[in-house]
Amino acid sequence: MQNARKRHVRQMRREDRRAGDTVRGHSPAYAAVSGTARGDFPSRPAAHLAGLTDRVRRLADRTLPRTTAERALDLALGTVLLAVTCPAVAVAALVLTARRTPGGAWDRRPRSGLGGRVFELRTLRTRRLRLDLFSRLPHVVRGDLALVGPAPLAPGDPRTTGPGARQWRRELRPGLTGLAQVRARSGMPWDDPALLDQHYAEHHGVVLDLAILAEAARHPLREQLRKARRTKAHLSDADHRPPACRRVD
Repeated sequence: MQNARKRHVRQMRREDRRAGDTVRGHSPAYAAVSGTARGDFPSRPAAHLAGLTDRVRRLADRTLPRTTAERALDLALGTVLLAVTCPAVAVAALVLTARRTPGGAWDRRPRSGLGGRVFELRTLRTRRLRLDLFSRLPHVVRGDLALVGPAPLAPGDPRTTGPGARQWRRELRPGLTGLAQVRARSGMPWDDPALLDQHYAEHHGVVLDLAILAEAARHPLREQLRKARRTKAHLSDADHRPPACRRVD
C-alpha cells in the first residue's frame, strides 16, 4: 500500500514538471489561455507595417472606390477632356483675373467626397461654354470627383443625414454631372434630385454613366440648334422687299 502511494506521488510530480515545461515553452494552448500582450504592444517593425497598411488602404479607397471599369472611364475620358479644354479654361481664368472679378477667378468651397473626406472644390467663376464644369476636371483625374455621380454637397448638408443616404453617399464619389442634373432640365415635377441620386447609387455602372454623359453633351447642342432655328425662322418671315413691291395689283 505504501509503495502504491509512493508511485502515485512520483507520477504527480512528473506531471507537474511537464506542465511547468509547457508553460515556460509558451505552448499554443498556454498562449491561447494567457492572452499574451504582443497584439497590444507591437514591436516597432510591426507598428510601421501597420501604419503602411493603413496608408495603402486609404490610397486604395481614394483611387479604387468604384469598379475598375468605372474608374478607368473616369481617368481615360477625364484626361482627354482636360487636355482639350485646358487652354480655354486657362484663357478664361486670365481674363477673369485681369477684370478683377469679385472673389477672384476661382470659387473655392469645401465639399464632402468619398468616405466623407472633405476636399476643396475649385470652380471657375463663369458659365460660358460650360467652362465652370470643365474647370473641375482636375478633380476627376485626382479622384476627388467622378465624371458621373451625385452632386457634391457641403459638409453637414442635411441631404447627407437622411434615412439611408449617409451610407450610399459615402460609398460614391460626387460627380461632375449626374442623373439628377440631366433630368432636372426636363422640368418634370416628379424628377426629385434626391430620389434620382439614390436611383443612380443603386444602379450605377459604365453603361448608365455613358448614357448620362451622352445626354449631358446632347442637351447644349440641342439648345444651340433651337436658337439657330428660331433665328432663321425670324429672318425668313421678315419681308425685305421694297415698299413699292409689296403691293399686289
